[in-house]
Amino acid sequence: MDALARKLGLKTDPIIFFTSAGIMILFLVVLLIAPEPIGAAFGAGREWIVTNLGWFFILGVTSWVAFLLWVAISRFGAIRLGGNDAKPAYGNISWFTMLFAGGIGTVLMFWGVAEPISHFATPPRSGVEPFSVEAADDAMSFSIYHLGLHTWAIFAMPGLAFAYFIYRYKLPMRFSSVFYPLIGDRIYGPLGKSLDIFAILGTLFGVGVSVGLGTQQINAGLTELFGVPDAVITKVLIITVLTAVAVGSIVAGLDSGVKRLSNINIAMAVGLMIFVLFTGSTVFLLRAVVETFGLYITNLLPMAFWNDTLASYSSEGGTWGWQGSWTVFYWAWTVTWSPFIGIFVARISRGRTIREFVFGVLFAPSIFTLVWFAIFGWSAMEIDGIGSEAREAMGSQAGILSDAVGESIPLAMFTFFESFPGATLVQGLAVVIVAIFFATSSDSASLVVDMLCTGSEDPGPWHQRVFWGVSEGMLAAMLIVLAGDAGLTALQEVITVVGLPMFILVFIMMFALYRGLSHEEFSEVKVGSPPKPEELTQDS
Repeated sequence: MDALARKLGLKTDPIIFFTSAGIMILFLVVLLIAPEPIGAAFGAGREWIVTNLGWFFILGVTSWVAFLLWVAISRFGAIRLGGNDAKPAYGNISWFTMLFAGGIGTVLMFWGVAEPISHFATPPRSGVEPFSVEAADDAMSFSIYHLGLHTWAIFAMPGLAFAYFIYRYKLPMRFSSVFYPLIGDRIYGPLGKSLDIFAILGTLFGVGVSVGLGTQQINAGLTELFGVPDAVITKVLIITVLTAVAVGSIVAGLDSGVKRLSNINIAMAVGLMIFVLFTGSTVFLLRAVVETFGLYITNLLPMAFWNDTLASYSSEGGTWGWQGSWTVFYWAWTVTWSPFIGIFVARISRGRTIREFVFGVLFAPSIFTLVWFAIFGWSAMEIDGIGSEAREAMGSQAGILSDAVGESIPLAMFTFFESFPGATLVQGLAVVIVAIFFATSSDSASLVVDMLCTGSEDPGPWHQRVFWGVSEGMLAAMLIVLAGDAGLTALQEVITVVGLPMFILVFIMMFALYRGLSHEEFSEVKVGSPPKPEELTQDS
């Protein structure tokens, strides 16, 4: 493998690089040959996980939120991620835009209208009347719960562990490095390499699903705008064009490419949000934004521990009812690509204190998410009709968005914009925003996968980085071409099952990080020279 890597001009760990690429190709071939049997097998696995271990996902993510907040306000919060005199590499605005665009920008565009409307029409809690005021409150609370503090804790937990062990101990920029207090120098051996390969595959397949969903939404927007057919060839062309944009950004690098795309994208997204605010029911929305903060704060603790325990007694949804299809799936899916976001967040956060890191990563994107959902979600529910009297007065216009979501989730955002002035122009802008979010996520993931292979934040050769960018595009395109919707569905089932071992590994990170922090007095004297594992097992 070493000889082949040299011949190809690669700057990487050959075992990690070639094994990851080989498994990705092999799995893709198997999935393309038999998508339905693979989907059925992993679907059964997903069902078992949701039924028997859903409580573990709910409790786990909530415990990460609590742990991160405790670390931030404790004496450990003053520790700087890097040398004691290190300074942040990026200003606060650029840092936030890269956090957001590399994280869940595409997800917010996809679900900003669709998720609140879905919960509005099908309330999570039993006994709540669909389309009622209570259903609207619950829809907003659960939407923000899914994409607020808890989602960002899934990213921040590995992100903080990466940043601490990589920049304080000067360990390689790899997934295995965060387990140094537990396995010591074995991070450089077969065990460590296996962990790194697993993280790379989770990232590739997790991002592959995001690319598939983003492509569906872009295609839906082009269909609405120009009558472009919703067909396989259209989706492949979309992936090809946007992969080319992502590859260009990859070649430019993190500072020039990703940073520039992120800044442009967040500016456009904010502009779109302001447009909805001031061309919609402005006063209603301003009141709703303030009220939504109260709803989230009031309901956060109950939602964080809610396990839908009585679902089998109060609904037809089975043991896990609504929550098994939403919250547990969200956490399992999100954690599969948490190594990607974690490494990326660590890379752009060097020089910040742990307190800055935790509060910035948890609260800045969560606040933006809350405002986004408050404006788009409440606007959508108002258009759809809140309450029986309002819906009766609206006549045939009532339920226009809930019908759209039921027909095609990717189309929901574009149907929503039909109620605003300049609908065609705004729909076109939305397509561009989704496209750039998609490109930013793709190039960020490619750069991170390259870092996981090289073990360094210094970029590898351009053709090595481009390989991962093209691989992500080909993964999504081949699934669409050869397996259609069945392939994407099967992949969704696969990453849910893969999410369980990844979830357990991130859970273990919490203990590894605590062990490292509890011996900080040692590492602060010798930053860059990690203590021996046996010293980390001694009492502080």
